[in-house]
Amino acid sequence: MSAIDTTLVPILYLLSAVVFIFGIKGLTKVRTARRGNLMAAGAMLLAIVATLIELGTIDYRWILLGLLIGGTIGAFVAIKVEMTAMPEMVALFNGCGGAASALVAIAYLWFQVVEPGADGTAAGVLGADSAVSSVLSILIGAVTLTGSIVAYLKLRGWIFGRRISGQPILLPGRHLINAVVALAAIGCGIGALFFVAPTSMAGLVIGATVASLILGILLVIPIGGADMPVVISLLNSYSGLAASATGFVLNNNLLIISGALVGASGLILTQIMCVAMNRTLGNVLFGGFGGEESGGAAGSNEYTNVRSYGADDAAMVLESAETVAIVPGYGLAVAQAQHIVRELADQLEKRGAQITYGIHPVAGRMPGHMNVLLAEADVPYEQLLEMDLINPQFKETDVVIVVGANDVVNPAAESAPGSPLYGMPILKVFDAQTVMVIKRSLSPGFAGIKNELFEYDNTMMLFGDGKKMLQDMLTALKEA
Repeated sequence: MSAIDTTLVPILYLLSAVVFIFGIKGLTKVRTARRGNLMAAGAMLLAIVATLIELGTIDYRWILLGLLIGGTIGAFVAIKVEMTAMPEMVALFNGCGGAASALVAIAYLWFQVVEPGADGTAAGVLGADSAVSSVLSILIGAVTLTGSIVAYLKLRGWIFGRRISGQPILLPGRHLINAVVALAAIGCGIGALFFVAPTSMAGLVIGATVASLILGILLVIPIGGADMPVVISLLNSYSGLAASATGFVLNNNLLIISGALVGASGLILTQIMCVAMNRTLGNVLFGGFGGEESGGAAGSNEYTNVRSYGADDAAMVLESAETVAIVPGYGLAVAQAQHIVRELADQLEKRGAQITYGIHPVAGRMPGHMNVLLAEADVPYEQLLEMDLINPQFKETDVVIVVGANDVVNPAAESAPGSPLYGMPILKVFDAQTVMVIKRSLSPGFAGIKNELFEYDNTMMLFGDGKKMLQDMLTALKEA
């Protein structure tokens, strides 16, 4: 590099790192999320430009081909993906990040150690820090790749060529199997670095990679679909840690910083999700999360006091409501009912009602899923209230409309010690004067237990497709 480039590259890296930090900060609020995303994309562009300058004279044909192929695929997927499939896309993004880190580390070991056939061990050739970082990048990246693929398949509802319900797949002795596979991956990695000649290390690197790929599968298959928000957050953190390790391999400070940011923010978000679901981080890290450790459901799953109403009945109640809260869940996304929810809210506001939306941290299939869904319908940001803010307001709320949510409003989390939901923070919609639950049937949520809310005296069950029921309610309200 020239003297100018030597000065310019560190400045661009520093600027990119700063913009990354502000971009992630912007993602913490719905109002600034879009701007934060654009800032992060701009930071990545700066990082790419700085890296190309640092590399100097290179063959750009392969780089341009990769940009063309990857950009085309990314643009196509981003345009075509439905909101309900957004969690699956995020899972694949995490997997791609892990795969990229692992491939870079493998290529580095191959071209720096194996192919030259240098004397001594890999640690002696590269230095212990670079060698260990390479193996960590491979191990974490490979686990992230296959774990994300399994998460994607679970969210899609099929795996290994057959349909699944999203329930945990529990292998006999899985903890022992996981420990053996993890030790095999670590052992192969240590052996490749410190105990064999570079010409003989390829087999051990392949063994570490294969064992890590298997471990990623084994760690995620015992996790139920209801716990996917936590899994996606954790895999996102893994992809960041793998990228940071790759930064140490390549001696790239920006990759170290950006990877550490993603890893740390992912772990923080994972902890937030765990608290919101009354889980511990250890449950996630050691597998079996959401499996039989949760315990069985308490009491009978039979309903004895459910009252069904129609759209006209709901409209009559809403007509006189002064405060209305809307609680969205994954069923809202499935029904693609976010726009009709906004129309109903607008109609109620015209009648003088005050509208709020109660957002549970794990509503939907990934962190922030409901926020993104409602933002798509241009719901005002100030109306979106987190659980801790809206729970005290429910006692003063005339009507709560629950659309597609189940476990996050189930009173069993507070009243049934034997329930798998017990201790999980929930939206206390039952404190409102009237609760309208829009649901296709009385089928249980991911927890597999009945929802006691459906039997409460102040609950109106509105059975049917979420979008159609909301449209019927809107029509009836306009005609009232």
